[in-house]
Amino acid sequence: MPPEVPGWAVRALSGVYDPCCREKGVSVVDMGLLRSVELRDGHARVELLLTSGWCPFAVRVLTDVEDAVRQVPGVDSCEVEVVWDEVWTPDRLSASAVRALRFLPDPVAAGDRDAYLAAHPGGLP
Repeated sequence: MPPEVPGWAVRALSGVYDPCCREKGVSVVDMGLLRSVELRDGHARVELLLTSGWCPFAVRVLTDVEDAVRQVPGVDSCEVEVVWDEVWTPDRLSASAVRALRFLPDPVAAGDRDAYLAAHPGGLP
């Protein structure tokens, strides 16, 4: 988690899910979507990265993040912004998200897909 995300925000947002990952139990925190969270004078500002600029659930995620942050004691208002100057990459995923989503390496690196899956039943190490 980036140092710009305080513990209170991690706790508040650990129960917020991108609809694509809800059934796997992978939160926006585990997805690495949080870039920064700042709280000043009761106003929270949250910066998010999206996995894709074409995410059909972006509005839902933004609303759910805002709602969760507004529930935190001491937060009177919240603004959530998508950051476009940084690209989300799978290396932002938590270890538990990698296991749950079972990300595979580039097919060229794996060679024989079936052999790779047999040797790595939990996904990437």
